[in-house]
Amino acid sequence: MSNVLPRNKIDNKFKWNAESVFANPEAWEGEVKSILESLPALAKYKGHLGDNAATLADGLKAIEDISLRAYRAVVYAIFSYQVETTDQKAAAMAGKAQGMSGQVSAAVSFLAPELIALGESKLNQWMKDEPRLAIYKHNVHNLFRKQAHVRSSEVEELLGMLSEPFAGPTNSTSMLSNADFKFLQARDSKGKKHDVTHGTIGKIFAGADRKARQTAWASYMDKHLEYKNTLATNLASSISQNVFQTRARKHDSTLAASLHENNIPIEVFHNLIDVFKKNLPTWHRYWEIRRKALGLKELYPYDIWAPLTKKKFKLPYTQAVDWICDGLAPLGDDYVKVLRQGCLEDRWVDIYPNMGKGQGAFSWGAPGIHPFIMMSYTDEIGGMSTLAHELGHSMHSYLTWKNQPLVYSEYSLFAAEVASNFNQAMVRAHLLKKNKDKNFQIAMIEEAMDNLHRYFFIMPTLARFELETHTRAEKGEPLNADALIKLMADLFEEGYGGKMKVERERVGITWATFSHLFSDYYVYQYATGISGAHAIANRILRQEPNAVEDYLKFLKAGSSMYPLDALKMAGVDLSTPKPVEETFAVLANYVDRLETLVK
Repeated sequence: MSNVLPRNKIDNKFKWNAESVFANPEAWEGEVKSILESLPALAKYKGHLGDNAATLADGLKAIEDISLRAYRAVVYAIFSYQVETTDQKAAAMAGKAQGMSGQVSAAVSFLAPELIALGESKLNQWMKDEPRLAIYKHNVHNLFRKQAHVRSSEVEELLGMLSEPFAGPTNSTSMLSNADFKFLQARDSKGKKHDVTHGTIGKIFAGADRKARQTAWASYMDKHLEYKNTLATNLASSISQNVFQTRARKHDSTLAASLHENNIPIEVFHNLIDVFKKNLPTWHRYWEIRRKALGLKELYPYDIWAPLTKKKFKLPYTQAVDWICDGLAPLGDDYVKVLRQGCLEDRWVDIYPNMGKGQGAFSWGAPGIHPFIMMSYTDEIGGMSTLAHELGHSMHSYLTWKNQPLVYSEYSLFAAEVASNFNQAMVRAHLLKKNKDKNFQIAMIEEAMDNLHRYFFIMPTLARFELETHTRAEKGEPLNADALIKLMADLFEEGYGGKMKVERERVGITWATFSHLFSDYYVYQYATGISGAHAIANRILRQEPNAVEDYLKFLKAGSSMYPLDALKMAGVDLSTPKPVEETFAVLANYVDRLETLVK
């Protein structure tokens, strides 16, 4: 816990394959310069996309070509910054990339208004006449579905130009949290000190030493409380931007605006919250089982990850890759081969913690390059679980890019969390079946509960927080630090059901520790995603006919269909509460099994 190396001391074989994207930062600088110099060439298509079908096809290709180049350049810059947020050159690259991206967005903003001006019937005819346009059928349908919320070309150009200045609150919070925050060291029961960073905090919380957990928790939350007013101002500004965008595009609410993008009915969101609230007693029971198993008089939030067995299972990175591949074997040799090569040969993963590395883990990339994973791997079951999760995203991207044109090369956040949680569910089921050792069973169920705690407790709670804060902003009510802390503390107290000792200030600042809240209505999709994941995994584990084939079709679909339809193709209907209820049944089963194991 105390040996976090500077990045220049990490062996390159453990770092993401940056040189496969650009040979060096100088090459990246040259590409950014070239992209910006190419933008004026797009002007010849402005006002002329409707001349004829061939011109439209040419214009679309030109727009896609420069957009893809910009996409790759942004990935390189942002990833370079995230793995070392204290590197000022990388920070400058990230800022420059965002500026360039904003200029590209503004330069291509004429596209949607001109397509709408052509009309759906004419575009349908052109797609029949010009083979190069045939692939855009779903895209055109989606465009006209959203037509009421697309503004004039001048307004769209202005909205496109807002991406850079609107990134201010996000960038400010990231720089404050990742680069400027210096947390006090934690101290364990023997007086030994441990560095507290975004990369190490999880490992300390998962340790057996309660004093280390308590002091790390205090250090981490108190640092955020120290800057609560700045952090609250940034979040309130981001929410205000969401309200502005909602009104600019004439939506009824920020929730409706966010869900409209992927054609998700608002009932999906409310179904999740309703089922979550109804099943809170399952969580209350889990807290009580955990308190008794740990032999504690009172359970605190920093005890949520404390190990329930003293036996440690050391799990080096290569062993984790092997276990993940074993668990995903039902998907076929081709899937497993690509995954293994990405992890062990092609350097998809930036593996280990280093000083200045950003918090959390994510997978990102672009067509034509690898999907890359940033994480801080620890040699334990939790690290394997995170790796399996991010590999779900990476394989989703890999198969989408391999099977879809650029226009459908991205998938929605709503679909993304299905693939990641599916991997975890499959690996978990395999290992629980394979190893019947009591301590291993407890460790694996703890891993499952950690994941479900994040996705099926934290994220729905944050979603409730998000809905309330946006509703207040829409009414013109102020969002200051104290109001945000009170709201968050109230929601967590309800979720803990009197089974947890709540330090309201420290629990209430939880919102400041989640950068996800800068992407409006992102977090609920973690809970719907894990619901879809378990429903699909159950189909495959039950060996239902065509279950594997259906799931692989979903992974290959990208955005060529609406996410609810893609999931229906995989055998899951998230427009109903059933998948959410099914996953709460999985949760309840784990609680039952854990209660038996720890007695």
